[in-house]
Amino acid sequence: MPQNTAHWPPGLPRHLTLPQTHVFYNLEVSAARFPDKPFTVFYDTPLTYAQFLRETEYLAGHLQQVCGVKSGDRVLLCMQNSPQWALAFYAILRSNAVVVPVNPMNRVEELRHCLTDSGAQVALVAQDLLPQVGPLVDATGEGLRHVVVATYSDHLRAPTDLRVPDFVAAPRLPLQAEGMVAWADAVAAGRVPGPLTTGPEDLCAMPYTSGTTGLPKGCMHTHRSVMSTLVGGVRWFGTTQDAVCLSVLPFFHVTGLSGSLNGPLYAGATIVVLSRWDREVAAICMQRYRVTMWQAISTMVIDFLAHPELDRFDLSHLACVRGGGAAMPDAVAARLQALTGQAYIEGYGMSETMAATHINPLHRPKRQCLGLPVFDVDARVVDPDTLTELPAGDTGEIVVHGPQLMQGYWHNPQATRETFVDIDGKRFLRTGDLGHVDADGYFFMTDRLKRMINASGFKVWPAEVEALMYHHPAIQEACVIGVRDARRGETVKALVVLRKEHRGRVSEDDVIAWAHEHMAAYKSPRIVEFVETLPRSGSGKVMWRELQEQQAARDATTGHFP
Repeated sequence: MPQNTAHWPPGLPRHLTLPQTHVFYNLEVSAARFPDKPFTVFYDTPLTYAQFLRETEYLAGHLQQVCGVKSGDRVLLCMQNSPQWALAFYAILRSNAVVVPVNPMNRVEELRHCLTDSGAQVALVAQDLLPQVGPLVDATGEGLRHVVVATYSDHLRAPTDLRVPDFVAAPRLPLQAEGMVAWADAVAAGRVPGPLTTGPEDLCAMPYTSGTTGLPKGCMHTHRSVMSTLVGGVRWFGTTQDAVCLSVLPFFHVTGLSGSLNGPLYAGATIVVLSRWDREVAAICMQRYRVTMWQAISTMVIDFLAHPELDRFDLSHLACVRGGGAAMPDAVAARLQALTGQAYIEGYGMSETMAATHINPLHRPKRQCLGLPVFDVDARVVDPDTLTELPAGDTGEIVVHGPQLMQGYWHNPQATRETFVDIDGKRFLRTGDLGHVDADGYFFMTDRLKRMINASGFKVWPAEVEALMYHHPAIQEACVIGVRDARRGETVKALVVLRKEHRGRVSEDDVIAWAHEHMAAYKSPRIVEFVETLPRSGSGKVMWRELQEQQAARDATTGHFP
């Protein structure tokens, strides 16, 4: 079905010619053009483009000459949003290596899988996350051999009246373990890296996404696919070198990486970075730095608008509020527009597509809508079984073809084969999301084909949570489902069958506390219900869908939000 182009953004071409360059080149260009302009502002401390480039080069030199990083090596990046996160990303690229950005909320076992699966032997880690990364360091064995440890407060060089999180303000601590070196020492050595030898077709970044099998998979992205969404976002939103972006979405996630870091750097813009969401600090920074663009998920906007004294801040420079991950409630979008004059511009993408494949046009957005397929994207709604394209209005699976598609899953050819299909001679990604196209060509999500929970915009895959819960000695069986939640949209619930010897000795709260210690907070069950048995199909499989439907019916009937 030909795509409806009636509401395509005025003045933008349908085809976008992408630079045939390495992503690191974007930094070299912006540093040459705007050397004295702040790239990052971190709790009132600026870092210019020239300073950013110089520190990146020295860090890359350390990676190559001390850590032995070679072309194509995978390097783990585990930090909260900070100048060091951005510096680490570009230093890894400058060393001709591949960035493996991991969720800083991950616990030891979750990180262990990313480490062993990717084969990374070097990591750049923040000081506050050493308790989770430290157990993976083995300078002589199969674990991490080299760890560069960043201290956020090293980049707090200016006085500030902003509320700085304790973990950001914490002073540098001495390092005792073999294989670890302080970031400041690595940079101070001033080592110069060798030549840049990788190019647009080489691997650039490998974010991990979970799946129905329960094991996270590395999405192989080249410099070309990473370039696609960062350049596309800059063009779609008209980002210029004079833009000021509030960068509060996590950089480890492709949405924040592309829209709040890589895109602004390409444009030569300034990013105001917060390591932890704080609505008061965000409002002060919007006023102080005349923020023009804010990329946020719905929960951030809801919290921001709940600020009791929001009217005392000057938000008049805000020209764009954008995001995705979870639909923005209509009433919240209306309040945001009444306060700022800005519509919330929603988009849609996946780790497999390095962020957006669909974005609403700024001149004619629709609420709770994925938007239009962006530059060079062929998106269709097909019958999940026959892959036949469906007419407008009919619900089917959304499939996408475009320059931002990953190459496949790292060392997982079977999952790659199951994810991609050939339609009309093109390679399409099966998103697993059910949706429809309206008469104007806008895409809407209807439901999910895959088993997934969307908690505050984070994708939670029940099979992965269940696999982690089976490590609890008292759990015989577990089934994880989604429950409606007023703040998070959905939250995680686990139906648990205890082993007989533990019944009466372990409480639901005990299991919740254990889960919180052993997995990332966003995926940790917030509700646990003990049951005698779990329903099974004739083949013996747990009937999770039946339990999910029962919970959905209960939520709809009672209107209960846990």
